[in-house]
Amino acid sequence: MSARLHAVALVVPDYDNAIAFYTGPLDFDLMQDTDLGNGKRWVLVRPKGGDTALLLARAVNDDQRAAIGNQTGSRVGFFLHTDDFASDHARMTAAGVTFEEPPRHEPYGTVAVFRDPFGNRWDLLQLT
Repeated sequence: MSARLHAVALVVPDYDNAIAFYTGPLDFDLMQDTDLGNGKRWVLVRPKGGDTALLLARAVNDDQRAAIGNQTGSRVGFFLHTDDFASDHARMTAAGVTFEEPPRHEPYGTVAVFRDPFGNRWDLLQLT
């Protein structure tokens, strides 16, 4: 049997704002945006050249709205790998992405934490 992780759901307050962020400052590809009726959509975005997508899932009740930006208990929950940290960090910063820290060098690579507009914490990471 062969298996791979296809997508991870990310609860967001609004489809269009999430699409704008992920396809804008993060430069992800919009893979699918299908109207499912009753205000629900199937929205997949994915880093260029990546295999795993984010399913942007609009919150529809109080429990889901409470999870926006805190799906991983305030931990970094998403890891965006790059082959060119300096260029991607500069491009993202110029596009308005707010980093919580300056880039740092760890034994495993170069990393800096940023937040998406909804509060989710991400690592921009270039492995050693």
